[in-house]
Amino acid sequence: MMGVLRALDRRLLTGVLFMCGSGLVFPVMNGAAKLLGAHYNSVQISWARAFGHVLFLMMAFLPKYGVAFLKTKRPMLQVFRSSMLFLSNLCFFFAISFIPIAQASSISMTGPLVVALLAWPMLGERTTKVRLVLLAVGFVGVLIVIRPGSALFHWASLFVVANSTFYGVYQILTRRVSTVDSPATSAFYSSTVGAFVMIAAMPFVWKTPVSGFDLTLFCAMGVLGAAGHYCVARALQLAPANLVSPFQYFQLIGSVLVGYLVFGDLPDGWTWFGAGVIVAAGLALGWTQTRRRHEQR
Repeated sequence: MMGVLRALDRRLLTGVLFMCGSGLVFPVMNGAAKLLGAHYNSVQISWARAFGHVLFLMMAFLPKYGVAFLKTKRPMLQVFRSSMLFLSNLCFFFAISFIPIAQASSISMTGPLVVALLAWPMLGERTTKVRLVLLAVGFVGVLIVIRPGSALFHWASLFVVANSTFYGVYQILTRRVSTVDSPATSAFYSSTVGAFVMIAAMPFVWKTPVSGFDLTLFCAMGVLGAAGHYCVARALQLAPANLVSPFQYFQLIGSVLVGYLVFGDLPDGWTWFGAGVIVAAGLALGWTQTRRRHEQR
């Protein structure tokens, strides 16, 4: 019995470590995008991230599953879902060309709040007054970080809000398609719009990498993005979502580290406070959802 418990503890710990790993990988990817954003169009950066993602997953999945993992039962839903992820990445990569990564990541932490808000109209999941209050608190945190009307407000912050909205829709659609398609299939299709459809835009925005370092950054983004999503998938496979999901906020620490070490940026006190409000609202919302599931059993 003790051996089973120890094995279970190791499994849960491994799941937590995978989620924390994604919190380090994604900020590094965002740091690469910010470096490239100083010289290249955000559409080209988003396309490179998506195309690299698709290539990486094909190399990982084809030997194991063959072409079977390319078959989807909901092709139009997968395309729409992929469009949402591409728009989300495009908005975020554009925004961090103008604002610090840590500030952008603080705003993007509203993703779980957006999912909770959209789950009612899109999935028919009933909400409660407590959840509505927590949603309002979370968005107050966003206002603290953005500070509209002040001298510190930057219009690019609004693109991070759009990023969170698009990503929230993407997560909702991921829930819906998960009942008919395998995780491998969904992982592949998540970046197909960005990888293939946006090739048509490349002649208008393309700029050949001027150095080997820039070329390395372009290639690394796709691998880092795919690796980050793999870490999230593995975390959710090894441990319950309500246990590992809060550790997605570890990404804030990674964003602060990358912002400081690479760009010399440190969040001010108001950004830290606003981020704390957003995280607290997200954690409380997750707790209420978990408690409701237990009560329904």
